[in-house]
Amino acid sequence: MSTRGASPTIVDVAREAGVSIKTVSRVLNHEPGVHQSTRDQVLKVVEALRYRPKQSARSLAGGRSFLIGLLYYDPSAIFVGSVQQGATLRCRELGYHLVVESLHNDAPDLRQQIDRMVLALRPDGMILTPPLCDNPEVLAALRESGTPCVLMSPERDIRGVPSVRMDDVHAAEEITNLLLSLGHRRIAIIKGPPDQSASAARYQGFVNALRAHDIEPDPELVQPGAFTFASGRDAAHKLLSGRRRPTAVFASNDDMALGVLAAAHRLGLSVPGELSVVGFDDSPTAALVWPPLTTVRQPVAEMARAAVEMLVAVQRPDMAAPTAAAGLHQVLPHELVVRDSTRAR
Repeated sequence: MSTRGASPTIVDVAREAGVSIKTVSRVLNHEPGVHQSTRDQVLKVVEALRYRPKQSARSLAGGRSFLIGLLYYDPSAIFVGSVQQGATLRCRELGYHLVVESLHNDAPDLRQQIDRMVLALRPDGMILTPPLCDNPEVLAALRESGTPCVLMSPERDIRGVPSVRMDDVHAAEEITNLLLSLGHRRIAIIKGPPDQSASAARYQGFVNALRAHDIEPDPELVQPGAFTFASGRDAAHKLLSGRRRPTAVFASNDDMALGVLAAAHRLGLSVPGELSVVGFDDSPTAALVWPPLTTVRQPVAEMARAAVEMLVAVQRPDMAAPTAAAGLHQVLPHELVVRDSTRAR
């Protein structure tokens, strides 16, 4: 056992577990070649001794920092929170740490910020969320520094660069088709910000569904938004204050859909009696508001987990999970979630 008052060392763990120091190292670094019963015994001793390996020692031994960066610039705190949750949990399971940084997509010194960050952290990889994943400056800075990255929901796939996404176009078609199947024909849409590739994809899915039913989009029923509650509320006021109101509104994310609900309530409109409302994301608040929101469940946390696995697989091919082995460009499934904010005409 270690000396009283001193922190336990890897030597103490090996002695107590009855294995070699190398075996302890393999277990802590999630390396293969260790029998499960031995692995369990080592982890039991690690927990009993409260042993915590020094990150610096791990880095020097393997040439890795065991840090993964997450870069974001997104007005929706709910989206960012889901990404962080999924990535943090998977990093922890794989013995890595997540470092989260917010960068303004239009910052004049964006390139310099990334260069300084990479120099200071020496991350083993970066996860890029929209719109940073589509920013040429960001991609060039990481490429030139030799930092691997995974793109989450990029506008288009880039050859040789891993990406993970859902099919926004198909999902938007599905939720628009739901409204059409309920008898709605005057369907409005509140679009997302133009710098987010998902905005155009979801609008395209909306248009595709309408045209499949021989309906041309009415420009009066299309409003810009910013993926925020306030922008959804303001857009809804414009849509619902006219003489020929829509009978349904598709908000391109849940934050804006909540704004639509607030605007309808303020104008004295019953949801779903006089107006059906749908969103996109299936954020936690979607099930808590009244009426509960019909929406598309976007697998944000699952995409973040997959991104971590793809980055770790670059450093450690032996640890590649089935998700990482599925391909360079992955598309994860979405789900249509029907609740009480929609009703037949």
